[in-house]
Amino acid sequence: MRTLHKSLMAAAVLFVVAYGGAAILPQTRVPDTATKVDINDKALIKRGAYIARTADCVACHTSPNGAEYAGGLAMETPVGAIYSTNITPDPETGIGNYSLAQFIGAVKHGVRGDGQALYPAMPYPSYVIMPDEDLEALYAYFMSEVKPVKQQNAASTIPPVLNWRWPMAWWQLVFASERDFVPDPNADEVINRGAYLVEGPGHCSACHTPRGIAYQELALSLSDGDDFLSGAVIDGWRAKSLRGEARGLASWSQEELEQFLSTGRTDKVAAFGAMADVVQHSTQYFTPEDIASMAKYLKQLPPVKGREISLPAKADTTTEELLNGNYTSRGAVLYTEHCTTCHRADGKGVARIFPALDANSAVFANNAQSVIQITLEGGKMPDTPADRMAFSMPAFNHLSDQDIAEVINFIRNSWTNQAPLIDAGEIAKIRHFISGKAPHITATGDQHE
Repeated sequence: MRTLHKSLMAAAVLFVVAYGGAAILPQTRVPDTATKVDINDKALIKRGAYIARTADCVACHTSPNGAEYAGGLAMETPVGAIYSTNITPDPETGIGNYSLAQFIGAVKHGVRGDGQALYPAMPYPSYVIMPDEDLEALYAYFMSEVKPVKQQNAASTIPPVLNWRWPMAWWQLVFASERDFVPDPNADEVINRGAYLVEGPGHCSACHTPRGIAYQELALSLSDGDDFLSGAVIDGWRAKSLRGEARGLASWSQEELEQFLSTGRTDKVAAFGAMADVVQHSTQYFTPEDIASMAKYLKQLPPVKGREISLPAKADTTTEELLNGNYTSRGAVLYTEHCTTCHRADGKGVARIFPALDANSAVFANNAQSVIQITLEGGKMPDTPADRMAFSMPAFNHLSDQDIAEVINFIRNSWTNQAPLIDAGEIAKIRHFISGKAPHITATGDQHE
């Protein structure tokens, strides 16, 4: 019923926009606050620095090889790329002239200092549940501890009309309304802390919840509907379901989740792509208590309705065939040539060094986009103190689309894995997507892929 209500409201918004809605824009929401913050308070700054980690500000607002928080990271959307903005305290190109009220307005309500609406690439629909006291600490940290960097903000590559900002005020009215975090009265304090971190500053829903036709998250909490954290595709990567079904978190223990969030690895899996950035810049800095609370909260989420809770048992016949040189497919030959050195004939890799391919939920997911993209692009594990080295996966984009499809199908259906087959056309589509990605920008004006 709630989804229908929002759909009807969205239709009404489109009607208003089509017939001159610019003349009757809703008022942008900048909080009226006279609160004064001592931006030199060391305890407040330290608290703000931790909140910045929980909110993962640095990952989105820092481009590869760029200055921290100076922006320039290209974020792909279905209609073009949006560049993250400079949020250093530089008064000309950053947020150095922002008042506390303007800062809260941008972070929690999606309103820039000049009153213009921010695109929802900024996860203010999640940040809105953060208390103002946390935003005050965050403000002190940015204004006093972050180094100012002079770097102009880049315009998006979204085409005209679609890049207009004034309709975003209507979007916010429908999809980013005021709300507070509501603790579950039946849950303990640990689970509720985890729920707050996941729903609010951690903004896990921004990547792991599917979006609707207006690019809105279909659910911001479990009370909003079963789409919450049910998995999505962002920037060409599959953001897995964080729910309790077989292809979600059913095969993960709470301890493994804690290891993954803290280090980007378990004995079986490793973070790559956007999740590697999350671990690198954010979750590895969480307190053990916050890590445990998030893991406990996620593990108690129910499976998505209608999805498999478990997969049929399957015996491993692959290992023996490979060890005996019995290559039953083109994919088996390619796997032996390119993959066995690291991932081994039994598909189990080497614990915390080379990820396992057997029984890895990222591998046997219904959606193969992450497997395709990392095979084409390669990737690097996050660098954390828990492990001595951050290993890289080489790119195999020199292989043909058909060969990549063959080896991926072999991996996704060998050992105990069971997954839908893909074809060369899907490889070609991801290859085209990768080649068309907008470059990142740094303060020197250089562009980096």
